[in-house]
Amino acid sequence: MRRGARIAVLLLAGLTAAGPALAQSQRAPAASRPAPPAKEPAPPPEPPPPPYEPQLLKLAEIIGSLSYLRTLCAAREAQDWRDRMAALIEAEGRTPQRRERLTSAYNRGFRAYATTHRLCTEGSQEASARLASEGERLATTLAGRYGG
Repeated sequence: MRRGARIAVLLLAGLTAAGPALAQSQRAPAASRPAPPAKEPAPPPEPPPPPYEPQLLKLAEIIGSLSYLRTLCAAREAQDWRDRMAALIEAEGRTPQRRERLTSAYNRGFRAYATTHRLCTEGSQEASARLASEGERLATTLAGRYGG
């Protein structure tokens, strides 16, 4: 017990003596403290989306679905759908946020069919034909109404 008490007293004495020294060494005078890093300026606000944004996002989703289904069924034009999406992003992705929305829509369409279609079946081919028809109709509507 005496030995334990002696160790405790020595520890307490050491901590008491070191406390002010540690506190002083940790605090630097205000003048010698480095200035906080400058904050990056906020990005400029995104311009409002065009009136056809919802239809464009739907088209990107359809392209994503077709990209998956056509690749699954080993169609000749399977790679064309990715190329078309890249062209759409190049033409319409004026801001990083807009490119992100278009890419997300494409990925959402791709994943939607990837979860339910593992093999190329008659249902896969039927869905592919239906989506191609819907995409064509939507693209024609967009081009006719808004130009392009």
